Amino acid sequence: MNLKDFEASPAGKCIRTLMDYCAFIPNPLPPALKYDNQTIKLLSDADRLLGELSGTGRILKNPYLLISPYMRREAVSSSKIEGTQSSLSDLFFYEALEIKNPKSPDVKEVFNYVKAFQEGLDLLGKLPISTRLICELHKILMQGVRGEHGTPGELRRSQNWIGPPGCTLNEATFVPPPVDEMNNALSEWEKYVNSEQKQPLLIQTALMHYQFEAIHPFIDGNGRIGRLLITLFLCQKGYLSQPLLYLSEYFEKYRSEYYNKLIIVSQKGDWLGWIEFFLRGVTIMSENALSNAKSILELYDRYLQVINQATRIPDIAHRLLDELFISPVISISSLSKKWAIPFNTIRSCIEKFKQIEILQEVTGKHRNRLFASKELFDILVKRS
Repeated sequence: MNLKDFEASPAGKCIRTLMDYCAFIPNPLPPALKYDNQTIKLLSDADRLLGELSGTGRILKNPYLLISPYMRREAVSSSKIEGTQSSLSDLFFYEALEIKNPKSPDVKEVFNYVKAFQEGLDLLGKLPISTRLICELHKILMQGVRGEHGTPGELRRSQNWIGPPGCTLNEATFVPPPVDEMNNALSEWEKYVNSEQKQPLLIQTALMHYQFEAIHPFIDGNGRIGRLLITLFLCQKGYLSQPLLYLSEYFEKYRSEYYNKLIIVSQKGDWLGWIEFFLRGVTIMSENALSNAKSILELYDRYLQVINQATRIPDIAHRLLDELFISPVISISSLSKKWAIPFNTIRSCIEKFKQIEILQEVTGKHRNRLFASKELFDILVKRS
């Protein structure tokens, strides 16, 4: 890390440690900001669309029809930023088959992200966003995958760094605070996250995410935890009625700019550059989520109409339809265990769904078959 790149930054200070390497210590939030007209316009657009998305969440009879697929898209995109190669369809098939040891470890990492996100939503009713909460999420995220050696669920006790693969500490692009300073910075971050601020909430969210990444409190998994916290923060503050906004797809598409905007805050204190990039992401992904919601809910209503007009529909048909939109790939045996309903009862309903062209068999097997709605699959996968 080049000390000269950071020496004049108003966002923090760069120190040379006793071990003779440089590290960056971010100043406590919030910074002094002056918004220009472009930032104000971007904030207005993002606020309006996020409000519309939150309103959609309030009127949903079953919000999990959207929450479940959106959460999985976020998991795939956030993990891709870290180099995984698993797709959304890989994740759906993995969950349906309940494979304990998948051929590709990448899909396990993505699945862990989903579990961590679900746990985070559950914990928000009991805990504020805090060191305790992020450690609980990190433990789930890193369990049984690459990086598990990095003390899952525990804050780092040694120095980490960011840079090209194989680089040394002195060759790193960015070195976060040493452990003592890291603990102090994380404590200040936690105070900020749970305090009342005068800044617009989306500005706070952008600042919160930058600061977490600059602190980098874990040996591994910081990017995924930091991105996961964006939606959790908006939900905790009541700004999102349901967790329907996910920015990792935007960050993954503009990965180089994402990293560059974050590092320039540390180097130059260019808060507005990062905030404007972040707000554009909120606008784009809110529009994307609203469009997806419309397509998904229209398909759900069409399938519901088909079921209601069909003859000899099994009693569990409506329940199966909801399950399909929550878990788009269905295994008869897995669903039988989940619902504690006989295998043949599930099979009979799935056969009826095949007859009325809601489900198709997608494995070509005689045993352990899987079923999916091609139309739903296309909406979810092609837009991910």
